[in-house]
Parts: sequence; structure tokens; C-alpha cells
Amino acid sequence: MERVDVAVVGAGLAGLSCAYTLAKAGLDVLVVERGDYPGSKNVTGGRLYMNPVRQYLPGIWQDAPFERHVTKERLSMLSDDTAITMELRPEAYNKEPYHSYTLLRPTFDKWLADKATASGAAIVSKYKVEGLMREGGKVAGIKAEGEDIAANVVVAADGAMSFTAQEAGLRSRHNPEHFAVGVKETIELPRKVLEDRFNLRGEEGAAQLYFGSVTKGMTGGGFLYTNRESISLGIVVSIGALMANPAQPETFQLMEEFKHRPEVSALIEGGETVEYSAHTIPEGGIESVPTLYSDGILVVGDAAGFALNMGMIVRGMDLAIASGAMAAETIKTAKAGNDFSAASLASYEARLNNSFVLKDLRTFKNVWKVLNNPRLFDKYPRLVASLFTELMHIGPEPKPKFSTTVLQQVRKNFLNLTTLKDMLGLLKI
Repeated sequence: MERVDVAVVGAGLAGLSCAYTLAKAGLDVLVVERGDYPGSKNVTGGRLYMNPVRQYLPGIWQDAPFERHVTKERLSMLSDDTAITMELRPEAYNKEPYHSYTLLRPTFDKWLADKATASGAAIVSKYKVEGLMREGGKVAGIKAEGEDIAANVVVAADGAMSFTAQEAGLRSRHNPEHFAVGVKETIELPRKVLEDRFNLRGEEGAAQLYFGSVTKGMTGGGFLYTNRESISLGIVVSIGALMANPAQPETFQLMEEFKHRPEVSALIEGGETVEYSAHTIPEGGIESVPTLYSDGILVVGDAAGFALNMGMIVRGMDLAIASGAMAAETIKTAKAGNDFSAASLASYEARLNNSFVLKDLRTFKNVWKVLNNPRLFDKYPRLVASLFTELMHIGPEPKPKFSTTVLQQVRKNFLNLTTLKDMLGLLKI
């Protein structure tokens, strides 16, 4: 029977960050990946916030294959026939060290996998884990492709649904409201065309989020990120909302309608779709985080529910990298004491509690509940669009004061108990 110090299930950012850190410390690490290669199954929109993760994986960021540093933030509210867009362009975002980057996961994950391999980790793709080995009721390795591979610690990094964590008894049955489905296309455009359309120079990049009618009143939204010579475009919709919708809309249909909106079609015109993918995304926040450790096993990244929808900001990759690195530090300490029990591995959760990962998840614990409100994606975008349209419209009759128009709209549409309740809910985030 083959034996390793650590068996990592899944070659995403969390698993690879863990493997790289452990291999650098001289531990014997095996990473098994179900996809064709690391990054082949990842659908992340493609933005990494750097400030939270610079302290983890030190010394490698300077040659990371980033696409563009984000200098321009856009947020668009959409009704059926109107769009209102806010743009933020802080000069600080265009100064090093850069605040965030766009990236392409197949390229980025392969680079991180190469870093882990060069440090001594073994990575095997097209390798499906079929179950866990146990000794005395404790996790003692993995079963895959007819082989038993013994390990002191198994790291569950196998994505949002994490059957590894489920088999280990660390998570209960999945709640559909805690998950979303993401659909993304990578659309190639000539570099000059892309930079002209988004008013970018050199390596500058743009990030844009859309919400409102794009998801037909369901919790979710759209995203767009500029790469060097392509655009990452997609939508994310709550699985719970999809299941509850009597019309049973298909996500690919929502994506097609999103692409054909004039606000979007003009940005991707002439582009060629070179990648189409879909994936499950954790969206339950702190309430969906499972038990994070047990005898011989740790849970990291999406498998641990470490994703954060903050309304105007969507994060996941920074939490994945940090949790993988902290899992590795926990295992290094356990290895030094030759103790891989739950009591020893509990320091993983302590590390997370002292980091931005669990602190931010707790701070924004109410976001998913507040966002699970169809009025935010249907009624209010329509009303706000109507208000701004009326303010900007010039007709044949004398125009009333702006304040008169606003007060009329507020009295008519916003002075009611439902709106007050929704506003109070927003204060929770």
C-alpha cells in the first residue's frame, strides 16, 4: 500500500496552496484531481483580491500569470429596458502593490500546480477518489481507482459539494439555498479593441457586476472581468431560487438573454467564445460552513463553504488560498508532534478564527438572507430605473423641480411597510 504524509483531494486554489506549502516544508504530498488538469473544472469569474493573501505563499506572487490589475469598478442595476451604472476609479488601484487582479483559472491553477510540483508535491489528474480509508474509525487515507493510499492527513479540497467531507461525516445534507450555479464564457477580443471599449491603458483592467432583471427576480447577478485579450462573462443564480421558480428557467437561457442585452452585447461584439463552463458555488456564508476537522482530515476552500457574496463584492479565491495555507501550517505542526488527531488538528479552526476568513464570514453573516429577496432583483430595479428616467426626461410640458419628482416617486413607491422592512434588512450588512 502506498503511503504519503498528506493526500489532497482536489487541485483547486485551496488544495494547491496547501500542497505547495507542505512540499516546501519537505512533507510527502499527493494531490489527486478528477479533472483533466488543475484548473480544468474551475469556473471562477476570475478576480483575486491581493491584500488578504500576500502573507500566504510568500515569494511567488511576482511571477504569477495575472491578466490585468483592476483599476475600474462598475455596478449596474438593470430593469427590463433600462440600466443604471455606477463607476468607481480610485487612483490608488493603479499603484503597486495592486489591490486586485483578473486571472484565467486554467492558466493560473496550472502555474500554481507547477510551483507545487517543483517543490516536491506529486499531482495526479484524471483520478477520481471513490472513498476514504479508515482505521479505528479515523480517516487514514483515500480509495481511488482501485488503490488504497494511506495518509496521515486527508485534505478535502474537492469543491462546493465536497463528497469527501460528506463521507467523513463533517457536513449534513446540502441546503439548496446555500448554493448557486455559475455559468461563464471566456470571449476573446483583440487587445486594442478591448482596451478602447473599456477605456483602459496598458495592464489596467475593469470589473463589473450586474443585478436586477438579468436573473428574472431570482437571487443572483451577472459579472464581467477584462483579461488581456478576452472577457470573462457570466451569471450566478441561487439554486434554491431556481428550484422555487414555477417557470423553471434554464441557466443557459438566462446567460443568452444577458449576452444580448444592449449594455452587454456592445462590449462583446465581434468576440469569439473559446470556453463555456458551469459550476456549483457555495453562497450560504458562515451558516453553510461544515465541521472543519476531525481525526486525520481537514476541509478547505469551497469544500468548507469559504466563499463570500458581499452584495457589491464577491470573494472566494482569497479565502481558498488562505485556508489552504493555514491547513498546511496546521499539518506541519501535527507532523512535528506526530499527532494527527482531531485535538491536534483543531488548531486549524483557531488559525481561521484569527484570520480574515472566519472574521469576514461572521461580519457578513446576514448577507445571503438579505439578498434572498426577489424584490431586490425585480421591483426595486424597476422603480429606481423609472425614477431616474423621469428625472432625466425632457418633455413638451414645463419640467417640475427634481425634488418634486423624487418626493412623488418616494411617496408612491417607497413609503410602505414592505420597503421599510427591506431597508432595515440592508442595515444588517
